[in-house]
Amino acid sequence: MKRVFTALIASYAAILYAVAQSPGADSSRTAGVAAFQAIMPVLHHPRCLVCHSAGDYPRQGNDLHQHIMDVRRGPTGEGSAPVHCSTCHQDHNLVGMHMPPGAPDWQLPPPDNPMIWEGLSVRQLCELLTDPKRNGGRDAKAIEAHMHTPLVLWGWHPGEGREAVPMSEHTFLTKVHLWTSVGAPCSRD
Repeated sequence: MKRVFTALIASYAAILYAVAQSPGADSSRTAGVAAFQAIMPVLHHPRCLVCHSAGDYPRQGNDLHQHIMDVRRGPTGEGSAPVHCSTCHQDHNLVGMHMPPGAPDWQLPPPDNPMIWEGLSVRQLCELLTDPKRNGGRDAKAIEAHMHTPLVLWGWHPGEGREAVPMSEHTFLTKVHLWTSVGAPCSRD
């Protein structure tokens, strides 16, 4: 039985190697890299950078100024006493121009994985997102699942007076799926 299992594993490995070496593998990788490059305008948009910018605090507005309530990341990313994120941010946008936006689990990434990507190149951001040591232990499918959370999808529904991200939600999620389905490749340059 052990011999059969070992032979099956060897056969499977040979098939995977052959697929990886096939001409289609390179075109899949190229398509994945192109898909990631296509989502960069979203990832570098103020709706994403309000939480993924340098510093230990969230940002506000398209100019990414420091949050006016002097909110800090805190030990879990949910703010620190006396001003936690949930003090103002609910699980939905409040009605009215420039009222506090909201989504379930409104918070910054935690301090042990702050996911700061402000100023990163395409390759640097791809490497950050795909490095489990720096992304909260996520594999490609978990990254894709995160992109489907209400907190991320809030960028398309940011509330009155805020600019939504510059790509349709459907196109973004399709590109994310294409990128992760071929192994979330990063550009080589």
